[in-house]
Amino acid sequence: MTSLRGGKEILRFEHIEKDFFGNQVLEDINLVLNEGEVLGLVGENGAGKSTMMKILFGMPEIHETGGYKGKIIFEGEEVSFKSPLEALDRGIGMVHQEFSLLPGFTAVENIVLNRESTKYNFLVEIFGERIKTLDFKDMENRAKKAIKHLGVNLDPKMLVAEMPVGHKQFTEIAREIERENTKLLVLDEPTAVLTESEADILLETIKRLSNEGIAIIFITHRLSEILEVADKVAVLRDGHLIKEVPVEEADEHKITEWMIGRNLEKFENNSNVEDRKIGDTILNVKKLMVDMPGEFVKEVSFEVKEGEIFGIGGLAGQGKLGIPNGIMGLFYSEGEVEFQGEKLSLNNPLEPLNKGIAFVSEDRRGVGLLLDEPIDLNITFTAMQIREDFIKKRLFLRLRDEDKMSKVAKEYIEKLQIKCVGEKQKVKELSGGNQQKVCLARAFVMNPKLLFVSEPTRGIDVGAKRLVLDVLKQYNREYGTTIIITSSELEELRSICDRIAIISEGRVAGILPAQENSVKFGELMVKRVEVK
Repeated sequence: MTSLRGGKEILRFEHIEKDFFGNQVLEDINLVLNEGEVLGLVGENGAGKSTMMKILFGMPEIHETGGYKGKIIFEGEEVSFKSPLEALDRGIGMVHQEFSLLPGFTAVENIVLNRESTKYNFLVEIFGERIKTLDFKDMENRAKKAIKHLGVNLDPKMLVAEMPVGHKQFTEIAREIERENTKLLVLDEPTAVLTESEADILLETIKRLSNEGIAIIFITHRLSEILEVADKVAVLRDGHLIKEVPVEEADEHKITEWMIGRNLEKFENNSNVEDRKIGDTILNVKKLMVDMPGEFVKEVSFEVKEGEIFGIGGLAGQGKLGIPNGIMGLFYSEGEVEFQGEKLSLNNPLEPLNKGIAFVSEDRRGVGLLLDEPIDLNITFTAMQIREDFIKKRLFLRLRDEDKMSKVAKEYIEKLQIKCVGEKQKVKELSGGNQQKVCLARAFVMNPKLLFVSEPTRGIDVGAKRLVLDVLKQYNREYGTTIIITSSELEELRSICDRIAIISEGRVAGILPAQENSVKFGELMVKRVEVK
């Protein structure tokens, strides 16, 4: 791609080091970025990518844990920002992996937050500048201009709480590019929640911003995106900078080997050769309607066989995420759902759990985790609440069985390779991918008959993605557990599922074997579903 690679240096990391609670996460990092340059920053989960950016951005958790060693040079001057506001003032914007929007505000209000337009009124002469009136028209025009710059169809007046997850991500990015003084933009997994078409729009935006002279640090696990837009690639592994090369000297296979330090074979669907027993229908969904903001499910019907790995795919906002959320009672639903031949009551979150259905939500921070609690409590919490596992009774007292909690947590930390200091570490201190593994462990502890998993590898690197998918396959094979996976990644679904249903316009556009040609799945995604 064309960019201002000849521009002057804008950012330099010199000998950066950082540890958390005795765990060394960055060691002797040296990196340079020029104006208009796009740096693709990659590495396995927990490699230190997000920590590097938090240091740059002056995040509180860095200062609260002893700071860091080394120097950061920005525009030729050594800086050490005490807060993100200082970084923003200097022209550094950041779109975090987890959203930082105000749910009750519109897209416009979030995009211009703390930079609202004001206009004069006569009361200013009496009470001073603070009494100026908000200029809503100008704010809306500014927001629309930023949205147009992204090239995405986003309603500026929609509340964030009602947006599909992809639109939330675009709102975050629009907020950063609306700032007039942005010189460096950090994008931390910006496409993890986007469909392929939405991701293409974002990649084009990155190219435009680069050509306008804005330097970009692009963190993603989708290596094809790095190769498409980056000028150079930097690879982190276990807190060390392993490689920094021009993008022309890299390809997906090389980057993957640098990231994980070993060869990694491509995903292959081997469900047709596994010795697995597929039984009768375990879940029968008829004319399901779910009223989930941004994911309205109009009329969905399908059957899943016992022991099957069933996939649900489709474009953003078409209804795929609404299906498991509706069946699990998290959003208002209508229709019929039968589980093991018995009717499942809708709009009652306890019933599916009591009947042996577990759910790993796509919103791991909002629904899936107790962020301020340790790993062992997070893993055992649902089983403790629903079945009173990990509880010991002493007369009239009900106490947590800390030994059992610790034992099972250690087992899953090892099995899922959760990178942590120990089972007592708080979940909020883990990287995003490791938090996702904790969510999976919590579901496995329930020993479910049927497991819903939404976006299981969102924000997870190549190596960890393979591990998570292999663990799901192994769990299905060893215990016969029926698994229903909802994902925006079609190839991910094809690598693990027996059959895949594509959801379009709130209905099932079609159900195909996973081995079917990917073009046919693509045709279903854009197909208009006729109402019968």
